[in-house]
Amino acid sequence: MLTDKQVRTAKPKPKSYKITDRNSLFLHVSTKGHRTFRYKYRFDGKEQLLVIGASLDVSLAQARGTVESARKSKAFLKQKSGGWESLLSTRPR
Repeated sequence: MLTDKQVRTAKPKPKSYKITDRNSLFLHVSTKGHRTFRYKYRFDGKEQLLVIGASLDVSLAQARGTVESARKSKAFLKQKSGGWESLLSTRPR
């Protein structure tokens, strides 16, 4: 499971890599050192990816909260336009 210390100390490598958490949430670390929280899920049998935000702007707890909201939200299930924006704007700060 991902920790705050791992998020802060993740360093770039020659290839981008992931540090996994729970519920398909992971931290993506690019070759330039950019760290972003991402959430992988399936909808209508197709794999989808939600980029939650950069680790500088979003804490681990906020990213986990967004994932939980997405999993429970009808907007997540229906995928209507603006659904994700409403989820991201309501995440805890």
